[in-house]
Amino acid sequence: MKKLPEEFKKRMQKLLGNEYQEFINSFSEPRHYGLRVNTLKINADTFKDMYPYALEPVPWTANGFYFSEGERPAKHPYYHAGLYYIQEPSAMAPGAVLGAKPGEKVLDLCAAPGGKSTQAAADLAGSGILVANDVSKDRVKALVKNIENFGVKNAVITNETPSRLAEVFTGFFDKVIIDAPCSGEGMFRKDPEAAKKWAFYNIETCASIQKDILCDAAKMLKPGGYLIYSTCTFAPEENEGKIKEFLKHHPSFKLVDIPKKNGLSPGRPDWVNGREELKKCARLWPHKVKGEGHFIALLQKTSGYEGVNASSRQKALPASSKGLEYFSHFINENMNTRIEGNLILYGNHLYLMPEGLPNLEGLKVVRPGWYLGMLKKKRFEPSHAMAMALRPADVKRVVNFSSSSREVLSYLKGETLFQTGEKGWTLVCVDGFPLGWAKQVSGLLKNYYPKGWRWLD
Repeated sequence: MKKLPEEFKKRMQKLLGNEYQEFINSFSEPRHYGLRVNTLKINADTFKDMYPYALEPVPWTANGFYFSEGERPAKHPYYHAGLYYIQEPSAMAPGAVLGAKPGEKVLDLCAAPGGKSTQAAADLAGSGILVANDVSKDRVKALVKNIENFGVKNAVITNETPSRLAEVFTGFFDKVIIDAPCSGEGMFRKDPEAAKKWAFYNIETCASIQKDILCDAAKMLKPGGYLIYSTCTFAPEENEGKIKEFLKHHPSFKLVDIPKKNGLSPGRPDWVNGREELKKCARLWPHKVKGEGHFIALLQKTSGYEGVNASSRQKALPASSKGLEYFSHFINENMNTRIEGNLILYGNHLYLMPEGLPNLEGLKVVRPGWYLGMLKKKRFEPSHAMAMALRPADVKRVVNFSSSSREVLSYLKGETLFQTGEKGWTLVCVDGFPLGWAKQVSGLLKNYYPKGWRWLD
């Protein structure tokens, strides 16, 4: 059995009573591993037929699968093609409960490294707006990478405090995701370091942070909109207790019942002296499901202020812009499709910004939309993010390698490929799915796979 904090065990024994032994025994059992298919690029059935290892469905989400310990899906070329996201199975449940719909405006408030953001992006299916935010400057880097690898076109990525976002996005979102910072007790089996750090992540401190995040999130939701609150801890103070407190101070919200199926258990109002409605929340217990510990609450806003003024949004590039001229030249030379809409220049970097956003001036915006590329010496150089959101049919020059080929591995390592073809920008694919750019020069493919993403043995 993994070494668990004594104080934690005593508290859980008091809470669980006769159920405690089964709970504590689960920490001696192997953890479970999961991946979630990126339906922006491929449907789950097709992926399952392509993937070289056995997969078992995760019951609470349509696109999640268990894989076996010892397999290395992060080393497969399909991972680098953005066909799936490696995610702890229980962590897939909040996004499945929320169920973002195409055309909606969705905020993931504590988004890094991007599991729930990529899940929402896939559900949006390229329509609507996703704002993915994280307050940590370091963690937001992983968020950017995962969203770009997934081929998401309609995301804005910010590095802000929730209170600052609330000033700009009042009454704006249809759905808000809060994967709240917590004491992390539900990850003790998955990550032994979480148990070692537990004493430093004080439950009371986490509960105070969660209170502030919930209050700011409430301001940004439209009437009729939904807020999903989740943690990966067992502590009632951070779960049912936090929802009880929130509802007391926010009468315009109500709890929505989460169906208790596929192993999901009801919330525990008795642990916080709360009302029966807290049973509408859900818990995932490691001794009841094939996954780690998780808590989920779904709330609906029934009244309040609706709509932020989006009339002062960032203006698109004028037709006379040199940046637009260079980009248009690139499109004409290399693409079979047009990329049109709210094209924005931030310095020398070109983005396609989702329509209908408020003015983002003053916010720490890491990505104001789909990053298309950079202007360099009277030319346009496409980004890796652009490549990852394209289809082979969109590009004039494509080279396609098998996932088992030597060339794919060489490309992912950043090596130059000896390949003949028509001169110009070329989309490199694996089994028909983009991996990134290369540039055909004579008998060579000059490799443009990002240095920070390259395959390491």
